[in-house]
Amino acid sequence: MKQEMLINVSQPEECRIAIMEDGVLEELYVERTSQDNHVGNIYKGRIVNIEPSIQAAFVDFGVGRNGFLHISDVEPQYYRQGGLDPDKAFEVPEPAGKVAEGAEGAEGDAAARARRRPRLGDRPRVKPPIQDVLRRGDEVLVQVIKEGFGTKGPTLSTYISIPGRYLVLMPPLGRVGISKKIDDEHDRRVLRDIMLDLKPPKGVGFVVRTAGTERTKGEMARDMAYLLRLWKSIVRRMRKYSAPIDIYQESDMIIRTIRDMFTEDVGRILIDEPAAYERAREFLELVMPKYAPRLQLYEGKEPLFHRYGLEEEIGRIHQRKVPLKGGGSIVIDQTEALVAIDVNSGSFRTEKSAEENAYQMNLIAAREIARQLRLRDLGGVIVNDFIDMRKEKYRRGVEKALHDAMKRDRARTKILRTSPFGLIEMTRQRIRPSLRKSIFRDCPTCTGTGMVKTPESMAIEVMRVLQLSAARTDIARLNVTVHEEVATWINNRKRREVAQFEDTVHIQLHVVGRESVSPEHLVWEASDTSGRTVRFP
Repeated sequence: MKQEMLINVSQPEECRIAIMEDGVLEELYVERTSQDNHVGNIYKGRIVNIEPSIQAAFVDFGVGRNGFLHISDVEPQYYRQGGLDPDKAFEVPEPAGKVAEGAEGAEGDAAARARRRPRLGDRPRVKPPIQDVLRRGDEVLVQVIKEGFGTKGPTLSTYISIPGRYLVLMPPLGRVGISKKIDDEHDRRVLRDIMLDLKPPKGVGFVVRTAGTERTKGEMARDMAYLLRLWKSIVRRMRKYSAPIDIYQESDMIIRTIRDMFTEDVGRILIDEPAAYERAREFLELVMPKYAPRLQLYEGKEPLFHRYGLEEEIGRIHQRKVPLKGGGSIVIDQTEALVAIDVNSGSFRTEKSAEENAYQMNLIAAREIARQLRLRDLGGVIVNDFIDMRKEKYRRGVEKALHDAMKRDRARTKILRTSPFGLIEMTRQRIRPSLRKSIFRDCPTCTGTGMVKTPESMAIEVMRVLQLSAARTDIARLNVTVHEEVATWINNRKRREVAQFEDTVHIQLHVVGRESVSPEHLVWEASDTSGRTVRFP
């Protein structure tokens, strides 16, 4: 499998990163300097309000919008001290060097877990009421885990995690875990031995990432040393400044993507801007010197994304209808509460039965749905309406195809079984607004509905308002400004009714049509017999 990472930063306002596999766009990341990007940042904040009814606190962390902190995201250390105590923060009573079975939820000895004392970093099954844990004015060290949407502020957590290339620093976990995504027992055993030899210091915890598989002890040691230096600087800044203050900011998107997405399968990284190239080169030489030669500066005259045919592909990402191989299609509708995806067979045909046709079409659609969810960064509740199939084995086959296609997705997902109506419901982690929300805004003409009133509907509305003016004795002239099509409709189709109205109520009507206004534009100006403006309607 040939992979390439293309990084386009020729426009200073926007950074785009595309990951291609065998010439096909599989992942796309877009970030703009004008948009807030707080996910991963660490702040020292102050509690400004406690809401017992929803078991949450609102935190001022210095960005202009208060963050949302639920009791489930409050570290147990706050249960004892009530707010952040810089001198006692993140003390861990357990000895260093112990390797545990995955802070991410991997299997372990249940009896041993039951016997041991609760430690900082453990999430207890029963949380105390938030009003008994925090008070207004308390200081907390928080990390943004989800951007704000609409009127909602960012979601915060006191469970701090700082990713490196191969490890994730998770103070105050107090132990080392292995990612549950590493399911090979031999690899887990090797990683446990390496981490035991490294003897991480008391007071911090680490989780080995999937990228740590088959890494040498030296590579792991360098990553651990880097994270420990970073954590010491965070603690110093935390103790020095009072809330609200930013403590740590995540790397820019180029460094984050290379750190998190680069694998041995990526044969080349192309960057089209010299300064960004130098930043990436310094990072690679520091963290992954072995792979630094794979980084190249693109110096072609044709824009990078045009050179690889990506601009046209990106343009199709925003279309509602996505064509599939063989003649089928999927239709994606994004609403406020959920995403609805409908699978259509179109002209797709095989030489087999209708049931087999539906099954093969659904398999193709399942793979494309997973790809579109990644490319568009759609999150929340997603309802997939596949073509109906009667055979249970075919239904299970489509479910498996969707599960397999979603495995490469970095966002957390949960997929349910096929419902009696042929729907597969799923959820996908929403961290930031979708690509569509980031690039587009609601149409000011249709206000996001995608539809406007017809000229006939607007003409009827004008006539209704005219009837309202019949009861007024202080109006002698009415000027109405509408779209040109509406004015044409009134002057042609409603001419007799308008003339009858003018003769009956002795009010002169003047219709002005303008092409440059919205189809639903409707503005009235009323005046009396002396020409003075009268308020109407």
